[in-house]
Amino acid sequence: MKEFNLRMKYEHILIDLDGTITDSFPGIAASFAYALEKFGIHVSDVSQLRRCVGPPIIESFMTFYGMDEAHANDAVAKYREYYTDRGIFENSVYAGVPEMLRELHESGLKTYLATSKPRPFAERIISHFGLDGYFTFISGSEFDGTRSEKYQVIAYLLTRFAIPHENALMVGDRMHDVDGANQCMIDCASVLYGYGTRNELLEHGAKYICETPADLTRLITNK
Repeated sequence: MKEFNLRMKYEHILIDLDGTITDSFPGIAASFAYALEKFGIHVSDVSQLRRCVGPPIIESFMTFYGMDEAHANDAVAKYREYYTDRGIFENSVYAGVPEMLRELHESGLKTYLATSKPRPFAERIISHFGLDGYFTFISGSEFDGTRSEKYQVIAYLLTRFAIPHENALMVGDRMHDVDGANQCMIDCASVLYGYGTRNELLEHGAKYICETPADLTRLITNK
C-alpha cells in the first residue's frame, strides 16, 4: 500500500457496489447458476463464478460461457428472474464500510454510487442496508442496456454534477473500475477486500491500493 502522507485533493468520491460496499457473491453466484442451468450448464463448483463479479452480466455470459449476444441476453433475463426477489438480498455489507461512509460524509465529502448493476437494484440494496443517506446520487446501468460499461457510469456522474476530474476519485475492487476511471481521466483507489487481486489492479493502473475500508478512509481524509 502506498504511503498516504500528503493532503488529498479529492472532494467527490465515486464508489463501486459489488465487492466494494457489499459482499454480493452468494446472490450473484446463485443467480448465475440458476441461469446457466436453464441452458444445460451445471455449475458444480460455485467458486468458478467469482470471475463473473465485476464485469457487466452479459459480458460474463459471452466471455466465460461462449454465448452469442442473443443467447446472452436470454441468460441475463433468466439471471434477473432469480436475482430480482432472492439473489438481490443474498448479500452483506463488508465490515468497516458503514463507518467509512459515515466518516466520509461527516468530513463534508460528496459520495456517489457508481455501479454497472442496474440502478433500480442498486437503489434497493443501498436502501435495504440503510446506507442511502450517505450518497449524493446513485448511478448504475439501466435495464435497456444504457450505461452498461463502468466508464459510462463514471462519465455520467462527472457530467451530471459538473465534477472536476482532478477532484474525483473512483473506488472499486476490479480492473473494470480502474479501466473506467482511466478512460474518464480520474484517479482510482482499489480495495483488496473485494474480488480483485493486487496484480490485476496494479496491472490496470490503480493509483492507490487499500487493504481495508479504514485504509481507504485514511487515504481520502488524511486522518
